[in-house]
Amino acid sequence: MELSSAKRSSLHGQGESGADLLQLVSFHLGGEEFGLDILRVQEIIRVQPLTRVPNSPDFIAGVMNLRGKIIPVVGLRRRFGLEEIPADKQTRIVVVETKGAVLGFIVDAVSEVLRIPAHIIEPPPTLGKTEQEFVSGVGKLDERLLILLDVDRLMSDAEELGCAAAAKA
Repeated sequence: MELSSAKRSSLHGQGESGADLLQLVSFHLGGEEFGLDILRVQEIIRVQPLTRVPNSPDFIAGVMNLRGKIIPVVGLRRRFGLEEIPADKQTRIVVVETKGAVLGFIVDAVSEVLRIPAHIIEPPPTLGKTEQEFVSGVGKLDERLLILLDVDRLMSDAEELGCAAAAKA
């Protein structure tokens, strides 16, 4: 499912009441629901064979060839410290752009594209000092919570260098 940039940019906007709306791609990982800004998502693909790169960071599942371009793929379960599970028919790779690089994120399942009012997003709760602050907010949707990820903060500079080296290898 490829998302053209014109379609992605037209999806952000204002609702009928004039309130700012956020367009998010929601996905599941370890029983929780997460969201990414749709403007950062290039496409969503089925899991395909990955080539493991020696000496790459532990959370790099490998690299893949996507229409002639080598893309590093991050196992988000491993990145978040969750137990690894085998890929199934729901597992997807979400291809995103971050800081001028293209990465794939392996997720358990992609749910839907959501249009939610910006005012229902609250800042992330303070859970003590953490090395990585990659949660940009929490959205309250009826009876569920949606954890919004900041793609740019998801990878530290050192980790991005590891991804870049994996893609070049």
